[in-house]
Amino acid sequence: MAHLGLGAFHRAHQAWYTDRADDAWGIAAFTGRSAAAATALAGQDGVYTVIERAAGGDTATLVQSIVAAHDGADERAWRTVLSSPAVSVLTLTVTEAGYHATASGDLDTSDPSVRSDIAALVSGEAARTAPGRVVDGLRARRDAGAGPIAVVSCDNLPGNGSVAERVVRGVARLVDPSLDEWVARNVSFVSTMVDRITPRTTHDDRAVAEGLTGVADAVPVVTEPFSEWVLSGDFPAGRPPWERAGARFVDDVEPYERRKLWLLNAGHSLLAYRGRLLGYDTVADAAGPLADELELHWDEARPLLPLDAAEIDEALGALRQRFANPRIRHVLTQIAADGSFKLPVRVVEPLRRRLAADLPPGHAQLGVLAAWSTYLVRFGATDDASRGLADALRGMLDARARSAAVLRALDAPEELLDPLATRITELERL
Repeated sequence: MAHLGLGAFHRAHQAWYTDRADDAWGIAAFTGRSAAAATALAGQDGVYTVIERAAGGDTATLVQSIVAAHDGADERAWRTVLSSPAVSVLTLTVTEAGYHATASGDLDTSDPSVRSDIAALVSGEAARTAPGRVVDGLRARRDAGAGPIAVVSCDNLPGNGSVAERVVRGVARLVDPSLDEWVARNVSFVSTMVDRITPRTTHDDRAVAEGLTGVADAVPVVTEPFSEWVLSGDFPAGRPPWERAGARFVDDVEPYERRKLWLLNAGHSLLAYRGRLLGYDTVADAAGPLADELELHWDEARPLLPLDAAEIDEALGALRQRFANPRIRHVLTQIAADGSFKLPVRVVEPLRRRLAADLPPGHAQLGVLAAWSTYLVRFGATDDASRGLADALRGMLDARARSAAVLRALDAPEELLDPLATRITELERL
């Protein structure tokens, strides 16, 4: 396997599943930006500690599935790995913004980073964006005659496999139309739903890892005991038997994506914006005081989920335990980042579906958008796309004007204008 995006989540999730599934499979992993993780892991022969932090204590496992750790800027190593016929799977951990896609899921050719990558690839130079780097690797694979491969997206974007295919083929088509044709025949794009809360590792966690294993580890990963991985798609050159480690293979991953996005991820956004406004720092801190709002939010999403009641009840029971775990320090400012990209799929889409089903807009769902607007005024932008909005909102005293600005920024239905303005006014009074 190859992997792009060597961060904590990959090591707590896909690498952990691979280690538990079959030790015949190894991962050549590449960082997304900084080389620090690759340097540290290379110094440990790729071995690291996963600390599972439950309310009652910690357990630790040494994970050995990463057999090579590379600086993502090392394009020669990237091309060499992807051109090997022994590599049959490429997994990706990319943020929603990292796809460089439009709202419709196509490649954003107006993005300067995308245009720069296309020019670089045409001239044989290294790409910088995730779609560009995948195209660079796939071109090396085609030229080496290394055969088919599966690209597996592991992130919170709905239909991530489809979006990955569209942006990758969009780059390939502009670089070399024959490469796009090769990708169409030889590359599958697998959609997945991934779930495991993985907070940032602290200095104290390194001491905990050594105390539990007796091994010094510069880059341990702390995560919760819960994990979930649901996959849908073809693997034309084979794959690890991840089902041995608990992964599920399904015909359609969309119901599970919705469940995660509209229950867990939307719940996190609610806690991040409302919680920070109330002075809380972590999910566990905010989950108790905002429990009623969370439950209302889940009730509003529930009728939109194409799953049976028992599965939804089980998921919500797990979420209540996970959110309340006092030993997982999941920082709200971390969750609050990239609101412009997260809120359309986490909150706006279920609101849109409620309207389509002749249901009233969710009170708690609107409350997340209202809290985001107030968060922008008080704490500043959550991403580059919201900088102008944050500045504009500070100059708006009228709730209706603020509501209109938020809806435009999130491409949300105009029917939400008045009820959102009401929620903004209510929030301002708290």
